[in-house]
Amino acid sequence: MQQIKGSVVKSRLAFIEENFGKDAVDRVLATLSESDRKALGSILTVRWYPLELGTHLDEAIVKVLADGKPEFFERLGVASAEKNLGGVHKAFVTVGDPHAFLTRTPAIYSLYYEKGRREYQKTGDRSATLTTYDAEVFSAPDCLTIVGWHRRALEMCGARNVRVVEAECRARGASVCRYNLSWD
Repeated sequence: MQQIKGSVVKSRLAFIEENFGKDAVDRVLATLSESDRKALGSILTVRWYPLELGTHLDEAIVKVLADGKPEFFERLGVASAEKNLGGVHKAFVTVGDPHAFLTRTPAIYSLYYEKGRREYQKTGDRSATLTTYDAEVFSAPDCLTIVGWHRRALEMCGARNVRVVEAECRARGASVCRYNLSWD
């Protein structure tokens, strides 16, 4: 079973509370099953949790707060990058060298996901491709979170006008999730 770190789940809940208030967290949680609510009540950042729990939370967020628009998760990805790369994982940020940051993609992936892998390929002086392989569970909202996360991460490295495009997505029938990144 695919698992994610509690830090991923906690960042979603923190984003809701910081941007919409505690009441919004309660409204989102109210739409979940009793077992999901119980699990979300005691999340530890360093523990692994079923990705399915995160998927249920994502679906509830889309339904309650995102007005049915999963693009909301790009904002969540930006907030997550700021929180994690500005704190506990700040050693990954390489100011002035986005490619140096991107070479750490496989290690960063393994911090957040238990199964599968994400590979980096430099495609130009200011471009790269990231490809996620072998993830057992996937969702369109999670992929959008990744788009926002990497856009902000590259900005934190000094890149300007960052563009992250999900060219392929398993949630839409592709065999991998592939992201094309470019910047000025």
